Amino acid sequence: MWTHQLMAAATTVESAIRVEGVQKAFGRTPVLRGVDLIVPWGQVLTLLGANGSGKTTLIKILATLTRADTGRVVIGGMDTSSRGPGARRLLGVVTHDPLLYDDLTGRENMRFFAKMFGLGDIDGRVASVTERMGMTDRLDQKVGALSHGMKKRFSIARALLHDPVVLLMDEPESGLDQAALSLLDAVVSDQGATLRSVLMTTHNLERGLALGQSLAILANGRIAYHQSLEDVGADAIREAYAKHTGTSA
Repeated sequence: MWTHQLMAAATTVESAIRVEGVQKAFGRTPVLRGVDLIVPWGQVLTLLGANGSGKTTLIKILATLTRADTGRVVIGGMDTSSRGPGARRLLGVVTHDPLLYDDLTGRENMRFFAKMFGLGDIDGRVASVTERMGMTDRLDQKVGALSHGMKKRFSIARALLHDPVVLLMDEPESGLDQAALSLLDAVVSDQGATLRSVLMTTHNLERGLALGQSLAILANGRIAYHQSLEDVGADAIREAYAKHTGTSA
């Protein structure tokens, strides 16, 4: 119940995600040089960028898996530096690491995370999200015995368990077959979750165009471009992508 109340309160603020002046370096190597970004409620934003542009680092900072050196991240009105646990309850996160326990079965993993969130009707929730990702017949297999693609499916199911209002997805298509990609697309564009905001990174421009309502390009450690598809159209975004990444579509 507390989680639902928290989510309801969070959605009364102006934006789902607000990033202000985020910088991050590893040793003497700067990765993020002052990222500013706003994601409104109910919007799918695809974040494009060349490999090594800092997309994964930004997702990890937003997910509170690592800290920014300077700057501010606000999720649903909660500053992650002071209200990290509250912000994390709003988030569903899919990263390159599936964040699952290999020595547990899929069902045990799902039940473990459901208990962490204090959810009710655990078995019902587990059945719902694993069916959605086509994993019902794999629930009682140990995760360590699954392929990368099957682990990714479970990772997406885990991220959906508590019906988060913000989804952070770092190249979630990696390792998925065509059937799983269709399931993922349905999750991202779920019209039954119109309030949910999604920030999804990808290096695939055409996939970003297909799924995103707006697109941003991360280059040289900053948001070099951020536009709505409705405002500028796909051709303008392709031109901007080529300009800022040095890569044609």
